[in-house]
Amino acid sequence: MLVRSPSFEDFEGYLERVLDRAAPDDPNRALIRDHFGIDDPAAKRGKRLRPRILLAVAESEGSDGRAALGAAAALELLHNFSLIHDDIEDGDEMRHGRPTLWAEHGIPAALVAGDAMSALAYLTLVDGSSDLAPATVAAMLRCLQHAHFRMCEGQAFDIGFETATFVTFEEYARMIEGKTAALLAVACELGALAAGASHERATAYSRVGRAYGLAFQVRDDVLGTWGRTEETGKPSGADIRRRKWSFPVAWALAQPPSADRSAVAEAYATIGTLSDERAAGVIAALERLGARDAADQACLAYIDEAVSISAGEDLDRDGRLAALFKSTANRTV
Repeated sequence: MLVRSPSFEDFEGYLERVLDRAAPDDPNRALIRDHFGIDDPAAKRGKRLRPRILLAVAESEGSDGRAALGAAAALELLHNFSLIHDDIEDGDEMRHGRPTLWAEHGIPAALVAGDAMSALAYLTLVDGSSDLAPATVAAMLRCLQHAHFRMCEGQAFDIGFETATFVTFEEYARMIEGKTAALLAVACELGALAAGASHERATAYSRVGRAYGLAFQVRDDVLGTWGRTEETGKPSGADIRRRKWSFPVAWALAQPPSADRSAVAEAYATIGTLSDERAAGVIAALERLGARDAADQACLAYIDEAVSISAGEDLDRDGRLAALFKSTANRTV
């Protein structure tokens, strides 16, 4: 008899049941449901990229995916905890077309709800993995805690960059290793462990996820500079106006001296938001320097690295992980 793999709707139902673990009168329960838009029929679900990755790896490794639902929900909770705090740190008042939690309920309440979501993530991993061996659950907990630690490191770098007048390409790379790649790497690692893969095989999957995660962030940086509003949900060039340190900027400043490099460097040496006119000048300079083409090539190189690791370690035998990542990383601008 063929066992049906969990669908997106299965995961959404599982996640909602997890969110309802708190007592009905727990103030955090209402805020967490609000963040996810559970009671708003018009709210966007989000891509759920990380749980989709985790379940794809689990299924590729021979699991029907159900044993991995707890880990998948835990990862989505941890990711969303980081979004709540990230919105506060960046001062973002909207996400997916809805007010952010801090903008609607205040910073103290949003901080506590985010912390509660973080705690719930680890409870969900343990309680939702009861069919797995205790040693496996312990290994999964350690992986998730390590990814959490790396994510906080990356965010700390990102916050520090806001008042930095110069960031090296190496510093930028270390930031995205933690801020973005860590959770995509652990998504692959947790999926493999949930399916009963060895520590060595799960670690190899982590390397694949890291490479894909770097590709994802570089592509996101391109969208933040040149992406259309209908694709990104924010004004074109928003990252430049906010003086965000991204791949195009860090790459451009690592190039030999030139008038265009100086234009970028001088704009980013000033703290604060750039005017529309100055941001447009920076974007034009980046284009002339070849930063967009360099970012596209870097994205493809990271994808090739992931494919090479998979082939060398005999991972992702059915190709579903590669297809999922490639469709995501190759979003158009």
